Amino acid sequence: VQLQAFGGGLVQTGGSLRLSCAASGSISTIKVMGWYRQTPGKQRELVAYITTHGGRIVIADSVKGRFTISRDNVNNTVYLHMNSLLPEDSAVYYCNADPTYYIGSPRSSWGQGTLVTVSS
Repeated sequence: VQLQAFGGGLVQTGGSLRLSCAASGSISTIKVMGWYRQTPGKQRELVAYITTHGGRIVIADSVKGRFTISRDNVNNTVYLHMNSLLPEDSAVYYCNADPTYYIGSPRSSWGQGTLVTVSS
């Protein structure tokens, strides 16, 4: 599975961005897709994920109420809708697709990362 992420950029505090992650290749193997983020010196943090079928959604407490995740199975794309952005949301955001239901497993695929910068 190959993943291509889009949509990062610079935004002011309180603003919004939408990240997109387009999957290609062995699409039928994907059970769950989601987003992680990472800042320098910190571990990669799970932000949100959604199952391919059934649409089960999990959102991290740190972004709950501000971020949502959705999927378009026709176009094999997952979106991360980020609202009310804060400076602490600044990070490189990585898309992940997993053939198991355990997002981020060693069998998963990663996108190239897209930088989100929130100015205060």
